[in-house]
Amino acid sequence: MNTLPERRRAPALDIAVVGGGMVGAAAALALAKAGFSTALLEAREPTPWRAGDEVDLRVVGLAPSSIELLDGLGVWTSIRDARSSPYAHMHVWDSESGAAIDFSAADDGRDLLGHIVENNLVQWTLWQALEAAGGRSGTATGGVRRLCPAEVRGFEAREDRVVLELADGESLAARLLVAADGAASPLRDMAGIATRGRDYAQRAVVAHVVTERPHEATAWQRFLPTGPLALLPLADGRSSVVWSLPEDEAQRVLALDDAAFMDALGIASDFRLGRVLGTTRRAAFPLKLQLAETYQSDRFVLLGDAAHAVHPLAGQGVNLGLRDVAELRDTLRAARDAGRDIGAEHVLRRYARRRRSADTLDARGFDALARIYAWQSPPLIAARGLGVRLLDRLAPLKRRIAAHAAGL
Repeated sequence: MNTLPERRRAPALDIAVVGGGMVGAAAALALAKAGFSTALLEAREPTPWRAGDEVDLRVVGLAPSSIELLDGLGVWTSIRDARSSPYAHMHVWDSESGAAIDFSAADDGRDLLGHIVENNLVQWTLWQALEAAGGRSGTATGGVRRLCPAEVRGFEAREDRVVLELADGESLAARLLVAADGAASPLRDMAGIATRGRDYAQRAVVAHVVTERPHEATAWQRFLPTGPLALLPLADGRSSVVWSLPEDEAQRVLALDDAAFMDALGIASDFRLGRVLGTTRRAAFPLKLQLAETYQSDRFVLLGDAAHAVHPLAGQGVNLGLRDVAELRDTLRAARDAGRDIGAEHVLRRYARRRRSADTLDARGFDALARIYAWQSPPLIAARGLGVRLLDRLAPLKRRIAAHAAGL
């Protein structure tokens, strides 16, 4: 007797996102709000953010494009009202040539250049929104399913799905796997995607400090022979320090007592905000340039730091990741609305081509700046100073740079 072939059941999920940091959590929420059945897998939940706790040492300068995305996800008002610091000006100057450049939101007809916000606040707010959208961890109601703790041990791309093998022995099938699991991405390695770039042999020392003079809602950045030093405005009137230093010098600065650190920071910042009067504990993280050679594989894409890690001198790392999120959401939504398979190679290639091109341009630009400001030869320093002074006078070019940084 002839029998009809068994009809293969579609995957239970459209998209599985691995990695619950700021970019991964934003991706899961954005994709769910776009109508995709989504799961977010993360090894551990973020530390709860509480208004009474000390400000997170890791902060991000959210550009207007990132704020627009977060606002569309329904979380920006909560983040802004909880604890954020808007800034309308940026002053950058060179310790060797004395050349300086100023950016002002008003020059481009805007109120703000961005907001300085704690990493933990952004991540926690996104997690709360995911919980509201999808119920408790491990349950599925609405468009989001959170699995935490969850660890992916391997995955296999098949004709119409990708199957994830989890550490607890369970499996999960989706049409598409999104890796947002950080710069050391295990999933990227499992997919066989190589990276290229360079180690800066530097660490960024971070702390929050009280200064003699107010920060004036301005992001201050001084380029030193050892690397850039940024003083970013915090909501409570303090400034967040991001001080890029060679490894040995970073270790020396970390080992200083508070008084010696404050003196060293005052000198390094040219006392632009006066004397440094108080400091929190300090921490440091390594700096490197890393770009994935491709952002896609079979039913698989990379997002955020898993795709690109950049020098923090322009403060654009998270903004690039959130632009990845917006591009992926729009690409997948267009494919679905046209009746296409969201995990098809030609669909993912469109996302990967657009974002890798943009991310590479930005990453190489930041790297070029780091190299230019490392010049120590007097003629090169003079040329650098001349270039900065000319740029500061070229208002149209300055506006284009500011608009690009804003993601506009």
